[in-house]
Amino acid sequence: MSDTIEPPVKEGDQLPGHESQLQPKPEWEPRYPGSGRLKGKVAIVTGADSGIGRAVAALYAREGADVAILYLCEHDDAEKTRHIVEAEGRRAITIAGDLGDKAFCDSAVQQVVDTFGRLDILVNNAGEQHPDEDIRDITDEQLRRTFQTNIFSMFYMVQAARPHLKSGAAIVNCTSITMYKGSKLLLDYSATKGAITAFTRSLSENLIEDGIRVNAVAPGPIWTPLNPFGGQPPEKMKDFGKDTPMGRPGQPNEVAPAFLFLACEDSSYMSGQVLHPNGGTIVNG
Repeated sequence: MSDTIEPPVKEGDQLPGHESQLQPKPEWEPRYPGSGRLKGKVAIVTGADSGIGRAVAALYAREGADVAILYLCEHDDAEKTRHIVEAEGRRAITIAGDLGDKAFCDSAVQQVVDTFGRLDILVNNAGEQHPDEDIRDITDEQLRRTFQTNIFSMFYMVQAARPHLKSGAAIVNCTSITMYKGSKLLLDYSATKGAITAFTRSLSENLIEDGIRVNAVAPGPIWTPLNPFGGQPPEKMKDFGKDTPMGRPGQPNEVAPAFLFLACEDSSYMSGQVLHPNGGTIVNG
């Protein structure tokens, strides 16, 4: 690994967090029978071991896709996701590593293509966040790490995937409501989400002539391991999501359908757009 790469959180640290240890358990199960909207497709979902990524992998599998599950170090959660995909009658592989490392992204994409023979959908979902009351508390290491995981990884994954994406392929990036309304405690995280939205719009312009659509999803507060395992101060978790118009956090299976819509032909006239499953908060864009 290059010296310019900030090392990831270590296994055993609080982050990224085990969904298997989270109570109550997030709801990942698809809510309706599949209709073959992704039949024969192959998808990479980053951060698919838990949370939104797991729900997306489950729904994609129900709709007929084989799924590559990329994750950092939560092996038990990743195995659970693999079993979920296989229970839908689809193939799955798990690939552990640091998405902030370009070499890992290159090797992971190659492994997917070698295993499944193709790549049709890339979901850039993995992310990390660290709350800070004061901008002066954000260390250089944290700043580099957050940008590596949240935005550098998307460049690396698209660069690796690009030779394998043909006309009709789709890229779906995960941005955030924090890009639109800001977050006083998540300065570096929110900055990366702004970058992701700009990246989505620009990449769409770059790839649309080749028939590759690029869109994004901007979730609001969703019940996943990201926030309870260090992404928010512990004292704020009791009110997590209560400031939305719906008065509650969302569940991963309330977000996954947005990722499905943007990956399948239902959204064939959409590119460079962002969907907002956020509990009713009105944002621009």
